[in-house]
Amino acid sequence: MRLLTTTILAAAALPAYAADPQLTVFDWAGFEEPSIFQGYVDKHGDSPTFAFYGDDDEAFQKVASGFRADVVHPCSQMVSKYRDAGLIEPWDTAKIPNFDMIDERFLDSEVFRDDQGVWFIPTDWGATAIAYNSETVPAEDVSTLEVFTNPKYQGRTSLPDSSDDVWALAYLATGTTDWTDVTDEQFAAAAEWLRKAHQNVAAYWADPSEQAQLMASGAVDVAWSWNDGVVYLQEDNYPVGFQREAKEGSSTFFCGFVNVKDGPGDEERAYDFINAWLEPSAGKALMDTIGYGHTSTEAMETIKDEPAVAEGLAEVDVPVLAQTPNDPEQRQKQLAEFEKIKAGF
Repeated sequence: MRLLTTTILAAAALPAYAADPQLTVFDWAGFEEPSIFQGYVDKHGDSPTFAFYGDDDEAFQKVASGFRADVVHPCSQMVSKYRDAGLIEPWDTAKIPNFDMIDERFLDSEVFRDDQGVWFIPTDWGATAIAYNSETVPAEDVSTLEVFTNPKYQGRTSLPDSSDDVWALAYLATGTTDWTDVTDEQFAAAAEWLRKAHQNVAAYWADPSEQAQLMASGAVDVAWSWNDGVVYLQEDNYPVGFQREAKEGSSTFFCGFVNVKDGPGDEERAYDFINAWLEPSAGKALMDTIGYGHTSTEAMETIKDEPAVAEGLAEVDVPVLAQTPNDPEQRQKQLAEFEKIKAGF
């Protein structure tokens, strides 16, 4: 039921969690958990109204087509699209007391911060790696990303219906660890590998709940997964492993909030929401609910000894492809090619 509800609401981009009508947050399903922004609830007596989407490109298209929200929660590589389309405006960091607590590595781009202001408030980060059934999949099989092309797992794998994540996987599998300067040869090699991986895919998951359901039902044994899919499976006592140290590497990503120009709600409540997100206490709530790390150094300090941090977010001794902003034209090329691959071409 949760999966069905999330899918319907994401597809329609309608308020899925109607609460405070003076602030609409367009977000990934799962982030409506009040403990993550408890300060907002304490101040206003309710959560914002949430609307959900399934992937970054879908969210952008809906906002660009007129869907009205006050804040949106894209990942880093999408921020330039919102800026170039004139859909967002800078944040006033003077109204965000904990802005200085954000780890500088998450702001190291002129896409996020330039002489016009701060366009993106990074809030959360995670890993994309191999989730697998530890009772049916030998550890040696997931020591390499070639598990996704291994004939042994034909019809037993799942990949995200997300161009960014599948290309991160394909680049890593073919030896590219930096997607900010991809050659035509590297792109072609990754596309060829992705076509091979497609032959094993039982389903492309739209959100972590769907990925968890596919694995829990026994439909698939191996998935390219975010941290939250693993958290959901652990909550259901599913024997899930999370292999972040395949020899070719794994990926990381980070996301945050943009301020939609001429949003329908109360601008001050948008700042209340961001300030609640940046409270140190949000770190524990985010980890427990989603399995993600927080961009605030102070928030991360509160959870540094958590087992989940060591298992899902600690540094790894393999290549890591960081999903940072990349060339919009290259990204569009990847998106178009991914659609062809999914269609069997």
